[in-house]
Amino acid sequence: MRLTMYTDFSLRVLIFLGAKEDAELSTIQEISDSFQISKNHLTKVVHELGKMGLVETIRGRGGGIRLKVDPKDINIGELVRKTEDDFYLVECFNSEANLCALAPACRLKGVLQEALLAYLAVLDRYSIADFIVNRDEIAAILFDRPL
Repeated sequence: MRLTMYTDFSLRVLIFLGAKEDAELSTIQEISDSFQISKNHLTKVVHELGKMGLVETIRGRGGGIRLKVDPKDINIGELVRKTEDDFYLVECFNSEANLCALAPACRLKGVLQEALLAYLAVLDRYSIADFIVNRDEIAAILFDRPL
């Protein structure tokens, strides 16, 4: 399974914001510079994270973004399910576009479905809080703060 850039960027934004000091505001430009990724892409990601209720945006001078919920309440499996377009590991997962001649007799689909469910079950065990336990180390990398 490969995550889209959209999901990858969503996770990075949430980790970045989670690693900040309590309620400290960040900007999309800051995040873009830290990860060397497109500000335009991040703007879309942050907008969607806001619609999901995960980040809060403060407009105007001195504004920015921050987490709206506690990092322990941001489940990774749930986030991945919301940010991925589909989970069609192979053609036959999409019944509308399936042209595989083996589909009626194939047993591979069941195994791949089991693997997908196991993958998501592992992600369900983690939250953003699990990825910021080393907040000082992350801050040293992203915010140029001493350890």
